[in-house]
Amino acid sequence: MSLNVFLELIEIKAKTASVIPFLLGICFSTYYYHQVNWSLAIVFFIAMFLFNMVVDMFDNYCDYYHADSKTYQENTNIIGRENISPKLVLTLIIAFSIISALLGIWLVIKAGLPVLWMGIFCFAVGYLYSFGPHPISSLPLGELFSGFTMGFMIVLLSVYINTYQIFNWNWPTIGRIFLVALADELWISNLMLANNLCDAQEDEDNHRTTIIHFIGKKGGLIAFSVKNISAFLIILLLPFLGLAPKTVWLTVIIVPFVYKQNKILLAKQVKSETFITGVKTLFVGSLTYLVTYFVGILF
Repeated sequence: MSLNVFLELIEIKAKTASVIPFLLGICFSTYYYHQVNWSLAIVFFIAMFLFNMVVDMFDNYCDYYHADSKTYQENTNIIGRENISPKLVLTLIIAFSIISALLGIWLVIKAGLPVLWMGIFCFAVGYLYSFGPHPISSLPLGELFSGFTMGFMIVLLSVYINTYQIFNWNWPTIGRIFLVALADELWISNLMLANNLCDAQEDEDNHRTTIIHFIGKKGGLIAFSVKNISAFLIILLLPFLGLAPKTVWLTVIIVPFVYKQNKILLAKQVKSETFITGVKTLFVGSLTYLVTYFVGILF
């Protein structure tokens, strides 16, 4: 397997959805709690990134075996299209899962049981995303679970691991972290929504009832637009609540870019042409938010 094929197998282009929430958690820990545990943070990053690769490989693996369309299996799914050995993919999934779990156990020993419970939840969602008679990815809950797990839970874990000595488990604390993570949650869920919009017919052919099956493409496009708008509104609110530096207001400079990407997807929903708009919006939006947050911490 070549490096380029491996990177496509693990869907490297979508890794923004895990890396930036992790870094956002570090920024919030620094800004609000004035504390970072770098050794734990680095180990958590490795464990998280490995498992994120597992989820994407497992998704491709399950799609390959469960596809009702032979054309999809042989010409669209990367395992069939690139003639990758399914046994090799399964071996990588198992190996990366074990390493990630071992690193997670080390973090539990260092930072306490909350890491275990949050880790179990993330592992469960990761595997159930693609596995079982009704995987999450084929249900109308996909956007909710992907946004919540990657956008919120990674930030929550990142904040907790960096501040576990002083972290208080109460609703106001959870609420503050949820609000800080909310813009990324919305953009991450929109990434899956863009995918489902572009794959609408293919999903129907393979009997996957995503949210588009129920609300139609028009409803999905409206939801996509509303979530993009909401992401900016929540970022503008955060400094007033004392949860982010005022520099995050600079995120509005990318509004024209996001508007353009939104307009492209509204006009056409074709995987090879316009799914990239969801990727670009997530990358540029979440990165700009992160950078403007970080700049505020520096100055």
